[in-house]
Amino acid sequence: MGDLRVEVLGHASVRFGIGGKTIYADPYSEVHDFTGDPKADLILITHNHYDHYDEKAFSEIETPETTFIVSENVGRVDGRYMVLANDACCTWAGIGVWAVESYNVNRRNPDGNLFHPRGVGNGYVLDFDGFKVYLAGDTEPIPAMQDLPKIDLAFLPKNLPYTMTDEEFIKAANLIKPKALYAYHYFEIDVPKLKKDLDPAIELMN
Repeated sequence: MGDLRVEVLGHASVRFGIGGKTIYADPYSEVHDFTGDPKADLILITHNHYDHYDEKAFSEIETPETTFIVSENVGRVDGRYMVLANDACCTWAGIGVWAVESYNVNRRNPDGNLFHPRGVGNGYVLDFDGFKVYLAGDTEPIPAMQDLPKIDLAFLPKNLPYTMTDEEFIKAANLIKPKALYAYHYFEIDVPKLKKDLDPAIELMN
C-alpha cells in the first residue's frame, strides 16, 4: 500500500496518509488549526464527546465525498456516515477497519456515572495490508485488549479523570505489546517514567 505517514495533531487527533488517501481520527479544532490542511477521504470518530466529534474541525477538511466511520452514539448523520457497533468490521479503500470496545471500568463523573460506558464508544484497529494500527479511544485497560491481533502501532490515552493513570497505561501497553506506541489524549506526560516500566521491546514515540 506504500508508506504510511503518521502525524499526531494533539489531544486524540491523528492524521494518516497512505496511497494518496488522507485519514483523520477524532479531529479537534481546539488543539489544531485545520485551515488549509489536506482534505479528508476518511474521518474516524470514536464517540460523540465534543473533543472527538467536532463539527468546526470537520468544516475545514470534509468534502461531499468524505466518508465518516463512527460509533453508534454518533449515529448516521447523513449518507456519508457508516456506523459501526463494537466488534463490527468493514473495509474502506482496501483498509480493514475493526471497531473494538472502548470504555471505563472505574472512572466516573460527579453523578456516579461512568464517563464512557461499555458499548457506547469505539476504539479502532486499522489494517493497512498487514500493518495494524490500534486507536484505543477513551478507555481503561479492559479484557478485550487481550483479544487484539498483533499491533504494530498503538495509540493509548493517558489522562485522569477520564481514562488511564500512568500505571494503567503501562499495564495496557505491556499487555498489547505494540512495536511502537504513542501516548495521546493526555494533559501532561513524563516520558522517562513511562519508558522505565514499559517492555523494552516497545518503542515509545512521544
